[in-house]
Amino acid sequence: MDYRSGEMGVFIAVAEAGSFSSAGRKVGLTPSAVSKLVGRIEDRLGTPLFVRSTRNLQLTAEGTLYLERARRILADIDEAERLIATGAGAVPRGRLRISASVAFGECCLLPLVPKFLALHPQVELDISLTDAVIDLVDDRTDIALRTGPLRDSALKARKLLEVRRVIVASPDYLRRHGAPATPRDLADHNCLRFNFRRSLDEWPFRDPASGEPYGVSVTGNAYGNNGVILRQFALDGLGLARLGSFHVAADIAAGRLVPVLEGFNAGDIEMVHAVYVGHEHLAVRIRAFIDFLAAAIPRGGRS
Repeated sequence: MDYRSGEMGVFIAVAEAGSFSSAGRKVGLTPSAVSKLVGRIEDRLGTPLFVRSTRNLQLTAEGTLYLERARRILADIDEAERLIATGAGAVPRGRLRISASVAFGECCLLPLVPKFLALHPQVELDISLTDAVIDLVDDRTDIALRTGPLRDSALKARKLLEVRRVIVASPDYLRRHGAPATPRDLADHNCLRFNFRRSLDEWPFRDPASGEPYGVSVTGNAYGNNGVILRQFALDGLGLARLGSFHVAADIAAGRLVPVLEGFNAGDIEMVHAVYVGHEHLAVRIRAFIDFLAAAIPRGGRS
């Protein structure tokens, strides 16, 4: 009889706990039994999965790969049993881990949570908001809602929304410094920027006469790692910020922020995608949430 799925479960417990004794308490085995079981896996694979020391255990490169695949295999087994247990398997259930940018999460995702949970009460939503690009496998995340170009071709993606970027400033800032007439005037302005590595030190524009796109380098003395911070900086009159229109629409309508350089801004569009690790049989809860978002947010529409 093949007990490899049970061995994988013990191995995952060791990797997460960092010791045989802690893992043993979790799975109900002695530390010696856990150590022998891990040794049996390593003998079968012909390579060590852990670097052992007197203080802790650390995964080898092979161990990290085995951990990733073992988690996927056990998740697939768990999902298969859920499908059988629920008959047709149409009921989404279980924990669903979602990552989104802070601004998009606050403005677009969080308001939809009550409706989704009312439709699917057996799903447990676990939401993290960050503008950093996470690794879905390492962070054990089911779905990431990403704005901008997609870089990881190994992931599946579904387009949800087109977001127009707008450059804004407070009326107070514009009274003190004037409004830029052309993008070249940004050299004389404090431009508020993101601090993560994928962010560029130039903003994109389009020539209103020729339609040709071009970029203008910008500088400033305040940075933030998410749109919420930059929006607040702009509201406080610190400078110009380039933000998603969904995030500042209410501020513009209320006169708290003023858009500038709109005549040069027609092509500043970014896509929002739901990104996930593709499987032949996608978990019901993942598919249900992506379908829900696609229906709740007009596909291809601009915000």
